[in-house]
Amino acid sequence: MDKPTGPIAHDRFDFSPIVDRPPLRWPNGARVALWVIPNIEHFMFDRPSTSITPLTTGFVPDVLNYSWRDFGVRVGIWRMMDVMQRYGVRGTVALNADVCDNYPRIIEAGNKLGWEWMGHGKNNSMLMANRAEDEERQMIREIHAQITRATGKKPRGWLGPALTESHNTLDLLAEVGFDYVGDWVNDEQPYPMRVKSGQMTSIPYSIEINDIPAFLDGKQSPQSFGQMIKDQFDVLYEDSAESGRVMSICLHPFLIGHPFRIKYFDDALKHITSRKDVWLATGSEIVDAYRAQSR
Repeated sequence: MDKPTGPIAHDRFDFSPIVDRPPLRWPNGARVALWVIPNIEHFMFDRPSTSITPLTTGFVPDVLNYSWRDFGVRVGIWRMMDVMQRYGVRGTVALNADVCDNYPRIIEAGNKLGWEWMGHGKNNSMLMANRAEDEERQMIREIHAQITRATGKKPRGWLGPALTESHNTLDLLAEVGFDYVGDWVNDEQPYPMRVKSGQMTSIPYSIEINDIPAFLDGKQSPQSFGQMIKDQFDVLYEDSAESGRVMSICLHPFLIGHPFRIKYFDDALKHITSRKDVWLATGSEIVDAYRAQSR
């Protein structure tokens, strides 16, 4: 029998059926709040991570998969920036803190575009689960400080690397000043989470409208992924007639940034932004609008 490693149930939030909630309204009568999350990441050279092929993952170094991921910061993110700017979409970046030191040109460009930066761990080779409390506390403090120094603004949002948490993560995030999190992919509206101090709001993130599960696990074609994005939006738009919804598009520049994939992302943004009552927002803007109605 597996040895228990923590409580058998969480106490972070109460069950809340969406059909029983008061209507949620977005600014200027918008029905859907859209946020796009580029995951901009740094990977350590001496260990495996997200891979396009398993053939070389046992080698150190794994030049094939490492360099495939490295395409994202060298080429893919710049193509994403061009497409998103075309449609007036600002990114809310899930940012590995190590990106700040390794790729400062990306920070400079994102700031010029008015993008938001949220914490995404130190790098994508180090996850958050199974860490001692003091170790995790120090790690989160260093990440918060590193992003603040590099971007010029304290990050509010957080997405764990691979959406991982320990039992202490939410409390430690709130303790340091993070106040919203995307790890819990269980809703289409924000909701409050209980933490020991400060405040924490869960914001809808998607593990399915997400290019890693779609392309690498689900073997979707670029065209079918673009259609998934449009279908997701169309249904959310209809459902939001009575109460606002949040739609996230979760992307990695080493995947979506390739020419044969990004044309379908471009087409999906064109489809979404053709509707006037869509709010193109950042994570913080969505959370603030939600909190203003839920006090």
